Amino acid sequence: MSPRKKESFGEFLRARRLAKDYSLRKFAEMVGVSPTYLSQVEQGNTDPPTADRVRKMAELLLENPDEWIARAGRMPEDLPGIIQKRPLEMPELLREANGLTAAQLRRLTEEARKLRGKDKHA
Repeated sequence: MSPRKKESFGEFLRARRLAKDYSLRKFAEMVGVSPTYLSQVEQGNTDPPTADRVRKMAELLLENPDEWIARAGRMPEDLPGIIQKRPLEMPELLREANGLTAAQLRRLTEEARKLRGKDKHA
């Protein structure tokens, strides 16, 4: 049995666009790209759009923008600035968090929210 082929960004986009019943032309217009370009993305003939444009696509389809940006092989625009503000601590935190389960990451995120909330009142 052969391993399943990973769904490309274009395939992912097309499936979700069709599930929301948007035509290629209408969705391209909403995103601000040409239908030809959008078709090329969906067919995997060109690289996924910029993170900003992918975010817009996700929001229009009521999907999680961060998941879409990652699927497109892009980086959310705010992350480089966050890392650069704490160039020692943030990479260390990311490396330590690498390999945690989704549940563990959610717990870590919640703990970070609590810590930030406490700092605001200190």
